[in-house]
Amino acid sequence: MDTYLGIDLGGTKLLVGELDGNGNILRYKKFDSSFFNQQAALEVIKQSMDEYIRTIGWVDKPPVAIGVGLIGRVDPGKGIWLQIDPKRTQAVPLARELSDIYGIPCRIDNDVKSATRAERYFGFGQISRNFIYINVGTGIAAGFVVNGRQIRGSHFNAGEVGHTNVGVSVGIQCGCGRMDCVEKIASGTGFDSCARLLADSYETQLHIPVNPEERVHAKDVFELCEKGDPLCVKLVDNASEALANLIMNLVRVSDPDTVVLGGGLVSDGFLHTRILERLNPTTIRFVKNGVVITKLNPDFVGLLGAGAVAMNV
Repeated sequence: MDTYLGIDLGGTKLLVGELDGNGNILRYKKFDSSFFNQQAALEVIKQSMDEYIRTIGWVDKPPVAIGVGLIGRVDPGKGIWLQIDPKRTQAVPLARELSDIYGIPCRIDNDVKSATRAERYFGFGQISRNFIYINVGTGIAAGFVVNGRQIRGSHFNAGEVGHTNVGVSVGIQCGCGRMDCVEKIASGTGFDSCARLLADSYETQLHIPVNPEERVHAKDVFELCEKGDPLCVKLVDNASEALANLIMNLVRVSDPDTVVLGGGLVSDGFLHTRILERLNPTTIRFVKNGVVITKLNPDFVGLLGAGAVAMNV
C-alpha cells in the first residue's frame, strides 16, 4: 500500500503522520515546537522526524512522498520556504534538504493553501470546482479555487485576506501597518487584542491576563457572551460582522458556489450561526452550496493538507 507522510508545522505544535491515498490517517505523533526563524524550524522538523521514525516507524514500506505545511510564503514549485513574515525572511530550500536527508521526495506549501488542497481533494472540493476556504484560527487567511485551480499570485501571497478592512471600526492597528484589519478583530489574536483595547469601556467578567504573553481565550469569550457579558457580547458582535463582511467581499471577487469555513474559532458552530444572520441574501445568492463549516476534522486538517501536498493534488 502506498502511503504519504504529512508534516504540519504550527507555531506551538508539530504533527507528523502517515496517510493513505484516501486521506485516512494511519498513525501520527504530536510534538511541541518552538522556533524563531526558518533555520530553527528546519531543526525542529528534523528532530521530530527522527523521533517519529525511531518511535513510531512506517506502516509498511517508506512513504512515497513527504508533504509539509508551513506558515508564511512558500514557493511550492521550487520547494523553497521564502519567509515566515516580513520580518523573518530567509529563503530555505526546505523540500530539497528534507528529501536529501530522508531519501524520500518532498513537497512543501503554505499551511492554509495546504488546508485548501485537503478541502479540494477530501472535502467540499468533491462537489465544487469554485470555492473559497477561509481559515479562522490564530490568524485569518483564505484559499481560492477557481475552475478547479488554486490561486497563488505572483509572489505566492494570494489569500492573505486577514489584512483587509471590512467596515468594523475598533481603532486597533495591525502589524501590517493598517487599521482595523479583520484579523485584528475576528481571529484568536484579534479577540485578545480587542479585549484588551475595549476592557475599560465595558463591564466584564472576562479574565484578561496581565502578562501580554498569555492570551485571552476565545472559548471563554463565547461562554460569557451567551451569559450576556457586555464586553464579550461586543467582541462577538464585532467578529461576526467582520467575518460576514469579509465573506461577502470575497464572494464578489471570485464568484464561488461554496464558502468553506475552517479553523479552531469556527469549528464549534458558535460564530457560524451569527455570521449567517449577517449575510446579505442578494450578495450570496449564487453561493448555492452555502457558507458551511468544513467536514474535515479541525484537529487534523493541517496534517490532511500536508498529506495532500505530498500527493501533489
